[in-house]
Amino acid sequence: MVNKVAIIGAGLGGLTVAQALRKQGINAQVYEKARFLRPVGAGLSLVPNGLNSLEAITPGITELLKAAGSQTQKLKLHKSNGELIGQKSVTLQEKYGQPMLQIRWSRLQEILAAQLPPEAIHLDHRCISFEQNEAKVQICFEGGKTVQADVLIGADGLNSVVRQTLIGDGEPDYAGRMSWRAVLKYSHPKLLPHQVMSMTASDGKIFGFFDLGGRYVFWSAASLCPDGFLSQSPADIKSRIQEKFSDWAEPVQEILAATNAEDIVERPICDRPPLENWSQGRVTLLGDAAHPMVPLLGQGANTAFEDAWELAQYLNNAPNIAAALANYENSRKPRTQIIQIRNAVGAKRAYKADSETYLSKMMQQAQVSDAEFEEWLYDYKPFVVNYS
Repeated sequence: MVNKVAIIGAGLGGLTVAQALRKQGINAQVYEKARFLRPVGAGLSLVPNGLNSLEAITPGITELLKAAGSQTQKLKLHKSNGELIGQKSVTLQEKYGQPMLQIRWSRLQEILAAQLPPEAIHLDHRCISFEQNEAKVQICFEGGKTVQADVLIGADGLNSVVRQTLIGDGEPDYAGRMSWRAVLKYSHPKLLPHQVMSMTASDGKIFGFFDLGGRYVFWSAASLCPDGFLSQSPADIKSRIQEKFSDWAEPVQEILAATNAEDIVERPICDRPPLENWSQGRVTLLGDAAHPMVPLLGQGANTAFEDAWELAQYLNNAPNIAAALANYENSRKPRTQIIQIRNAVGAKRAYKADSETYLSKMMQQAQVSDAEFEEWLYDYKPFVVNYS
C-alpha cells in the first residue's frame, strides 16, 4: 500500500505526477529547491500525446491551456537571408484530436501548480541525499530537514540529485551546442504572424520564433560552440548572440534588440545516453531525470506527462511497490529510448553546414518518411492499469 509519495522538483513533470497520484487518493508532496516559482524565459510545445495525458489526469485542463497559449496552424522554414524554403500546415488537431499548442513555460507551471493544494508544494527544500530500507525512504534536505515517504520520485531534471544518489553516472554530456531563449511581448504581423512557427537553420546555427498568444513571442536560438563557455553577464549574453546572428535577415536582429538582456537564458545543450534502469527499491525517476532529450521534437515535457500518468496508475494498482516500479520502467523505457535517440541523431544532423538543404529535403519527405513515426508518437493514449 502506497500512502505517501515524495516528489523532488516542482517542474512540469513533478507537478503533474503529484496531481495524478492525488487523483488516485495517494498523498503526494512536492519538494522544490527554489524559494519562489519565478517566471522562466521559455516557451514550449504541447502536442497530442502530452495533452492527452494531461487531460486524463485532470479532465478539462486542455481547455485552460488552449486559452493560455496559441494553437500552431503553420510551420515555415527559411534560409538565413529570409528566403522561404517551404511551409506546411500543422494538422495534428484533425489527425489526433489535439493541437500543437505553444505556451509560456511559466504560465503552464502556474496552471499545473493551481491544481494542487498549496500545502502540497514545499519551496526552499533543496534535496541533498536520501536513504531507504524495506519500510521507508528518508529524504534529506539542506539545513537538516528530513521527510519520510513510501516512495521517492526524482523529477528534478537534467542535473538530478536523486539520479546521482541512485545511479551516480556523473555530469551530463555536453552536445557541443549553446542555446539562448527568451519570451517577450512583441508584435510584427507580417514577419511573425499569429499561430505560425518559424524556423531558420544555416551553417551550424538555428533560430526559431513561436507565437505564444496574448502578443507574447518565444524565440529560441542555438549554435555550435565547441568550447561551451558561458557568458559573464546578461549584457555579454545579448552581445554574443547578436554577433552570432548579425547577418541574418529580420526579424532576428530586431527582436534581439527588443529583448531585455536580463531575460535571455543562456544554457549549454546537454544529453545523456538512455539508462538501463530508472528505479532501485522505493526510488524512481521521471521526465528529464530519467530520459533527458536535446531540443528537437519538443517531447521533453510531453513524455514527462506520459510518465506521470503511467507511474500513478502502476503505484495505485500494482500489488506492491517493486512490481509498480518495474512495470513503470518496462512500459516507459522502450518508448522514451526511441524518442531520445531520434532527437539526438536529428539534432546533430540539423547543425551541419548544409542544414538548409537538409531541412528543405525534410520538408519534402516529411509526409512520407515520418508518417509512421508521427502516428506512433502523437497517437499515444493513456491507458488504465487493471491487475484484477
